[in-house]
Amino acid sequence: MEGKFAIKPKVLDKGFVELLDFCGTDLTVVNSARVSFGKRKETYETSDEKLVRYLAKHKHFSPFRHLIVQLHIKAPEFVMRQAYKHVVGIETSSSHSTKDHAWNEISGRYVPVEEFYLPEIWRQQSPDSKQASVGEIPLQEEAHERYENAIKLIKHNYEELLKLGVAKEQARIMLPLSQYTEVIWTASFQALMNFVELRDKPDSQWEIRKYAKAVKHVLHQIYPKTSEIWEETFFQK
Repeated sequence: MEGKFAIKPKVLDKGFVELLDFCGTDLTVVNSARVSFGKRKETYETSDEKLVRYLAKHKHFSPFRHLIVQLHIKAPEFVMRQAYKHVVGIETSSSHSTKDHAWNEISGRYVPVEEFYLPEIWRQQSPDSKQASVGEIPLQEEAHERYENAIKLIKHNYEELLKLGVAKEQARIMLPLSQYTEVIWTASFQALMNFVELRDKPDSQWEIRKYAKAVKHVLHQIYPKTSEIWEETFFQK
């Protein structure tokens, strides 16, 4: 699958975040807000930037949700499960029948799993946090060898089960969270920036931070002024 835009930052060893489509421009936020006064502009000016800053500062978020982005993301399963929490959060916290997320994922029931994430560095468990890592372990080669041997064994037996005629939906239960998966994620600018804000933090897992930074890069490419204002308002504190 190839998008029509040349915005596709690579992430980790085999992953990426690709822009497939988007709706709106920086001016969309301005015009969505000014429609209350029956006004519409054709060019983005300094006064518009001031308005967007006001909207963000006072949390008038609805104009930002008129910016819609469709992404194709390829990531390890453990990263994608963390990302999906943001979709679930919107579904459960909003009473609106129409949500500002859509999420569809490749299915292991139809497509055999072939790729797995291979970390370049093995990190140490943080002594201060049960869920965090810090630095590198000294025995890198030994860790790589153990992991690669385990992946080879799993792949071999998974493929053997398929050869025996076992259904893909059942054979996949032996696969690890390092398997690569792919999704199409369509969401509003606000929803995606919320993901970036929460997942591009020092205490977030290193791998998902890489995806948060990639999503942020895409947003800055298509909505440069709005992204800049949003970050200055909510990120730099």
